[in-house]
Amino acid sequence: MVKEFQNKNYWTLILGGSSGLGLATAQKLAKHGMNICIIHRNSRAQEDEINTEFNKIVAEGVQFKSFNIDAFKSEKREQIISELKIVFGSLGKIRTLVHSVAKGNLKPMLDDQKPTLKTDDFNLTINAMAISLYDWTKAIFEAKLFFEDARIISFTSEGNTKAWKNYAAVSAAKVTLEAISRNIALEFAPFGIRANCVQAGVTDTASLRMIPGSDKIKEHSLKRNPFKKLTQPEDVANAVYLLSKDEASWINGCVIPVDGGEHIS
Repeated sequence: MVKEFQNKNYWTLILGGSSGLGLATAQKLAKHGMNICIIHRNSRAQEDEINTEFNKIVAEGVQFKSFNIDAFKSEKREQIISELKIVFGSLGKIRTLVHSVAKGNLKPMLDDQKPTLKTDDFNLTINAMAISLYDWTKAIFEAKLFFEDARIISFTSEGNTKAWKNYAAVSAAKVTLEAISRNIALEFAPFGIRANCVQAGVTDTASLRMIPGSDKIKEHSLKRNPFKKLTQPEDVANAVYLLSKDEASWINGCVIPVDGGEHIS
């Protein structure tokens, strides 16, 4: 396997990389020589399983750093940035920032028996799943930790245009995420930063399984996907890898479906 990122002092920082799309992305990029930093928030009960996966990254021979911390608090973000300056040394820079945050409220707007969406639910979800992309981009930029040709990649879904019950807050967050990404692509371009969103197809992750009725979503996706398969985390990780390569430098401000054609039918 060609390790084109090896010995270039490239780092990928992944927000939400302990499972699902973020973890698959970390493991894929590590195979190609990218140093990895993962920021996640998990309980002690999950530590053994997560460390097993992180050890696979370390086994690739790259530098690795993880923070089990609340990435949405400004003081924690400043703490991490300070530590990364030490970890990176004088040469290390962030080539790719991956936003893979799944933290939001999955409540209906109307229901006689279950709790329904409130304004605070929207605020929490949009802040975590969208505005945090800007917060981290700005913090890394101001700390001068971006490589001169950097890539910012975030994950969106078809909920950006389609209405699914219980998904209103997350849907609003995805639309906001895409809007922020487009403006990053515009306003940070003079500094060598590209920003794109990957619209992943329906993927059987822990995040999907939290959505009420997720089994029906998977069943419907299998019927409409041209390949009659669900998207795999590795499919999305492959796309992030491609977008991190030198040859992808002219891709900017896009929402790119990675779903085997699921979105066309």
